[in-house]
Amino acid sequence: MKQHREERIALATRIYELDGEVYRCLGSNLGRVFTGKRDATIEELARLMCSSEKSHYLRSELALISNMARTIQDKPTRARLMREYDSILQEVESLPTSFGRVDILDEQMASLNAASLSDRFGKGDHLVICIGRTYGSAGTDIGFALADALHINYYDTEIFTEVLERLEAEQDHVTDFVSFSHEKNPNVTGDIHDRKMTLKQRIREFSRYHGLSKRDAIFFNESDLLCEKARTEDFIIMGRCGDRILSHNGIPHLSVFITAPFEKRVQRIMATDDLTEKQARKLLKTLDRRHGSYYNFYTGRRWGDPNSYDLCINSASYGIEGSVELIKRMVDRQSYKKPASNK
Repeated sequence: MKQHREERIALATRIYELDGEVYRCLGSNLGRVFTGKRDATIEELARLMCSSEKSHYLRSELALISNMARTIQDKPTRARLMREYDSILQEVESLPTSFGRVDILDEQMASLNAASLSDRFGKGDHLVICIGRTYGSAGTDIGFALADALHINYYDTEIFTEVLERLEAEQDHVTDFVSFSHEKNPNVTGDIHDRKMTLKQRIREFSRYHGLSKRDAIFFNESDLLCEKARTEDFIIMGRCGDRILSHNGIPHLSVFITAPFEKRVQRIMATDDLTEKQARKLLKTLDRRHGSYYNFYTGRRWGDPNSYDLCINSASYGIEGSVELIKRMVDRQSYKKPASNK
């Protein structure tokens, strides 16, 4: 214990002296971080190192010192002091009670989607990226550009169409709530079960789809098709609750949600869809409500909730190209390698 105290005192002394040297290099324009008496300040710094609950105070004070050190004009002096700062920071971070020692990892959530991204995909697993997005955030453009950059397949309405063919259903009689292709249909509301049917129609659907509504039958068939594809190829899937479907079936994937401030989305669809501001606002509110209702109903999760995704992007901050590059960097962290059979 005595040895540990001596080590903390020595480290606290280095912090105190670094603060003083940075102050001397800058002159009196910027004050010192530690203004108390030397011995009392060093004792207090050492005490902060003993408590994980108070370690954030030490982190804030170190940050102030580094911020000021970076403003030193003389490059050799600045480099020397920043090296000392980096050395001190490494020692502080190695302390058992240091900040960052309490991880935010949820073991249950990480059981499939491991926090260590390099372990996400095993040998033979395919790269599947599930992208949820709000309309007007350029999410579809980002997804398409990302698929092109990664040289993998891109699915959106194709999944829906293929399922309809399996069910021998007519697309005109089924609204694709997950796609944006019918966004201007004034007859579609935000309720996924709003279509009124006669008793005869309900009985016919009950019989044809084994007790399921047509919409439920489509969802479960989409789920089966999505899992089949995930086991055989690399691809990007837009929406369709893909993230929750694959998680439920134990299939590794990356989940991304793309959105942007409401006003930026309004401006964008006014330009892309040739809408008035009033029309754009109404459309976005309708689509947000509709897609949220669909996702929440079939997944039990809240659409757009950051807790449900690996990465959430404000596309207004990065743009289309920047967002693509951000996701690509995330993919690169996987150390992902395609299965040998996938060319």
